[in-house]
Amino acid sequence: MAQNDEYILEILLENGLASKAQIDRARAEMKPDMTVPETLIAHGIVTEEDVTKALASHAAMDFVDISGFAVPQDIIQMVPRDLAKRFRVIPLAISDAGLTIATADPLNFDAFDSLHHLLQRDLEFVCSTPEAITLAFRKYYGTAEEAVDELAGQLGDNIEIGGEGSATGAEGDTADAPIIKMVSMMLVEAYNMRASDIHLEPLEKRFRVRFRIDGVLHEMQNPPKKLQTAIISRLKIMTGSMSIAEKRLPQDGRIQVKMGRKQIDLRVSTIPTSHGESVVMRILDKSSLSLGLPQLGFLSDDQEIIESLIKLPDGILLVTGPTGSGKTTTLYGCLHYINKPDKKLITVEDPVEYQMNGINQVQVNADIGMTFPAALRSMLRQAPNVIMIGEIRDVETANIAINASLTGHLVFSTLHTNDAPSAVARLVDIGVQPFLVSSATRAIIAQRLVRKLCQNCKRPTEMTEAEISALGLDASQLGEATVMRGAGCDACKHLGYKGRMGIFEIFIIDDEVRHMINEKASTIELRKRAREMGMRTLREDGIRKVLAGMTTAEEVIGVTMSDAH
Repeated sequence: MAQNDEYILEILLENGLASKAQIDRARAEMKPDMTVPETLIAHGIVTEEDVTKALASHAAMDFVDISGFAVPQDIIQMVPRDLAKRFRVIPLAISDAGLTIATADPLNFDAFDSLHHLLQRDLEFVCSTPEAITLAFRKYYGTAEEAVDELAGQLGDNIEIGGEGSATGAEGDTADAPIIKMVSMMLVEAYNMRASDIHLEPLEKRFRVRFRIDGVLHEMQNPPKKLQTAIISRLKIMTGSMSIAEKRLPQDGRIQVKMGRKQIDLRVSTIPTSHGESVVMRILDKSSLSLGLPQLGFLSDDQEIIESLIKLPDGILLVTGPTGSGKTTTLYGCLHYINKPDKKLITVEDPVEYQMNGINQVQVNADIGMTFPAALRSMLRQAPNVIMIGEIRDVETANIAINASLTGHLVFSTLHTNDAPSAVARLVDIGVQPFLVSSATRAIIAQRLVRKLCQNCKRPTEMTEAEISALGLDASQLGEATVMRGAGCDACKHLGYKGRMGIFEIFIIDDEVRHMINEKASTIELRKRAREMGMRTLREDGIRKVLAGMTTAEEVIGVTMSDAH
């Protein structure tokens, strides 16, 4: 508690949290090793959180519940352990205002001045309960054993883990219990922070853990290096299919995690490195399958175009972009939109990432001859209405897909190109005849992902001259804009962003474009024709979303560096 107990009692009286009679009784019954406020808490008259919130309010300081925080290791390292212990503080985040630090005592102004002097940086203080500060100190600054106990204490009984070949992942010797709890808590923490990937990376002197949140990697609390082998072995056991003895070859597996009522799948991949096996786990949350087109990032005008395209009876619809740009999620969103009892939908994927109700999904397995072309030939004998091909990688797959579209099937697929018009050149390059490309292709969509501003803390702002210049904006466009920036809050873990959405360019293949493809027109000529038809570039679609207050100029500029005006 704060040193000035009488001042604290005055605040409690003023806020109606305790009466004078209750305070007098607590003073009379107080034990030698306790203060009056601590006695009030022990008797249940007030809670520790009540007292801390009242003090924070009096000190004009925000109260933050840090119990659910996962603070990156690079932030923790900004405050040395001895300072964190001496002043009972925990660093939380870094922003334009400086380093945000949680304190248990909002009245200890001498400590604030000392930290300013010792850390030599701008500081912003928030308040949390003494218990939360103590637990966080054990978690981030304590020994390995304290960290494991702290993680285990937060875990609870709401998680069930199993792999491909096991009903449960909870079995293990008593000696393994701390490792089991640590790994389980890491998965829970990643899910709670909305991470899409967990990276476990063995370095020379440490075992680094990073979560990818909204496309950006954040370093987390690193387990001790000596636990590296045990943690990796535990993950392999949880898959039920990976060998803990094999450390020289890459391996793949899956883990199923049930958190409460929600089923989460993790795709696990290991690869040997010079300092041990590196593990990446992709978290596959099925809730993204039911996303509507607006949630994917399509504005109303583009949504109308996409809806008309995916209702076509035949043809190919291609989604292009680099790895990790959300192509598969967009295709799943389209399939979800047209997944009705009167249509038969079949997908061929490598691997099948999400299980979808009402859709026949085929897993590619080259080891037994189940390649994309082999699967496609078999699929066509199943009389589907709609086919989704995970990726067009070679001419054989492309030709079968095109023939399927020309015989009355609607085909969805992805391709790795930087923009929409260059997908035509890519198909021709791998060996598809131009007349087949022009005949079968209905539209090509290029996309990238940008982080969405947190709805809870986004605030109006002004764009910098550099951002205005980079995006090529003029005064008329900025006049009616609602440009926003995320301030950072508990909901977004003080990042200012929460979730991601797509920015798109949609290239419709009309008769004129078909003629140009047959005449082997260059990508530059196709792009010029697309612009004449009204196609917005990725950057232009991004600008619309910046001006609408959905994302920031920084995000759009970062993912559309090569986009020409």
